[in-house]
Amino acid sequence: MPAKIFSNAKILIVEEQPLAQSYMKQSLEKLGFRQLRFAEHANSAKEQCTTEQFDLIVCSFNLSKNQDGYQLYEELRVKRLIKNSTGFIFISAETSGSLVHSVLELQPDDFLVKPFTIYDLKTRIERILLRKNNLQTIYNYIDDGNDSKALKEINTALDQKGNAYSAILLRLKGDALLRLKRADVAKAFFKSVLDIQKFAWAKVGLVEALIANNEHILAQRMLKTMLQRHETRLVALDLLGKLEIKLNQFELAQDFLSQAVDIAPRNIERQKSLSHVSLINHDYEKNYLTQKDIANFAKHSIHDHPDVYLNAARAGIDFALTTDQSDQIQRISRQTNKYLTDLKSQFPNSHNQAQIDVLNARLHYLKDEHQKAKMLIEQLDDDDNHIRSVDGALDKAKAFHELGFHHKAQSLFNQIISHCERHPTVSDPVYLRYIQQQQSERRDIKMGPKELNNHAVTQFNRGQLNTALEAFTQAFRVMPRNSSIALNLLQCLFDNTKQNGQSLNTMMAKKCYALLNTTALDNEQQQRFNKIVLQATAMGITLANLEEPGKTK
Repeated sequence: MPAKIFSNAKILIVEEQPLAQSYMKQSLEKLGFRQLRFAEHANSAKEQCTTEQFDLIVCSFNLSKNQDGYQLYEELRVKRLIKNSTGFIFISAETSGSLVHSVLELQPDDFLVKPFTIYDLKTRIERILLRKNNLQTIYNYIDDGNDSKALKEINTALDQKGNAYSAILLRLKGDALLRLKRADVAKAFFKSVLDIQKFAWAKVGLVEALIANNEHILAQRMLKTMLQRHETRLVALDLLGKLEIKLNQFELAQDFLSQAVDIAPRNIERQKSLSHVSLINHDYEKNYLTQKDIANFAKHSIHDHPDVYLNAARAGIDFALTTDQSDQIQRISRQTNKYLTDLKSQFPNSHNQAQIDVLNARLHYLKDEHQKAKMLIEQLDDDDNHIRSVDGALDKAKAFHELGFHHKAQSLFNQIISHCERHPTVSDPVYLRYIQQQQSERRDIKMGPKELNNHAVTQFNRGQLNTALEAFTQAFRVMPRNSSIALNLLQCLFDNTKQNGQSLNTMMAKKCYALLNTTALDNEQQQRFNKIVLQATAMGITLANLEEPGKTK
């Protein structure tokens, strides 16, 4: 390697352990490096990157003061404190699957596992510095957002026979074509690369080009093949989730995104997508668990924001309102209060009192303290013409509806939707669809989830089967994953069919059966379910064989 690159290379070592820092210093000096800088924690590293441009950063993953290495690298990239021409090497003694997958998604230049030898370090650094130096012009164009010039430079380099960086140049070319939204050209390009060698990145690029070109069936076929290979499984799950969202197949999207999150849980943007999809699917438990993950992994990161804690608290209330387990409700209430305490601790100067008041009103409502909830919500400023927070405004609209202020709720829903349509960057299309779904459901169903189920049970016990059936059907619409409601609705469907001679709603019965047959029921619920199955059999109906909606028997 040219001595000039060695002597001129500016290297930042981010390491909090004095012994490890000393070892790195001695090792690098033995290798001929002289321009070395050191940072004991992430804040020091960010300060130095603000004032100086480094050729290479060697960063320990295990930083204990506020940000860890993952969060530091993510922020350096997002804030563009480092360039594409800066090499980045992670070093870590931890090699758990979730950590490795999460780190590799950020695409650092290398990942070095402790303990390592000086020779290992020398080999990695030489390779990275030489590549970054030789391709610096291309990286500079990419940094400047000038992908057209980057493409010209890449093509010129590829024309040179025996170019040692041809594989890297091909990947850079594919990425540039996708950023330029030249889907047809990108598709042909990735196919030509795959004809030469089956690079995993080329398969991913081809799928992205196919999706951009609306060739969904072929993209799905490729992705399902990629699911079988360890090195492409995560990206395949991620792309399948995005594709199913594009196709409005939200149940499938949730399944794929959930699997991707299990593999690499630190990707906050994917967690947010999973949260929005689970809301569309009325899976308030999954939304709550996802928002808890976001609050956990966002802490100290570039994603850390008051909304993280507020949204976790909101998700808890939404979930608690759709479950009938009192111990779970109490646990969620305690956790919600903890999120509000954490919010005040992390962001003592944030102006979120109005949003906190709405949350407290919903907590009162959850505890059946309706008068306290109404007093709190009535004290709030009614000026919602300026939407400061879509999440906060949506929470307020829910509170209005739950407390009986239906006109105010619908008016606020209209304002939120109008705001999102005028400012498409403030919320993604899936979240906007959820807001529209909420408006529609709350327009049709005046009662809150708890009252609705209680009303249905009361009418059922009085023998008012038609009224009960309507109420249970509405309750199941907003809580399609609540096994108690599904059980009550299924019982009501058969009792109404038997007593009133009405035809069975097979579509609804099948949905209830599908949930109950795959859910862990308690003993009392299981006994009731078994009796309903026997009752159906006596009527000549086999629940498991009910036809799919739209088919005839």
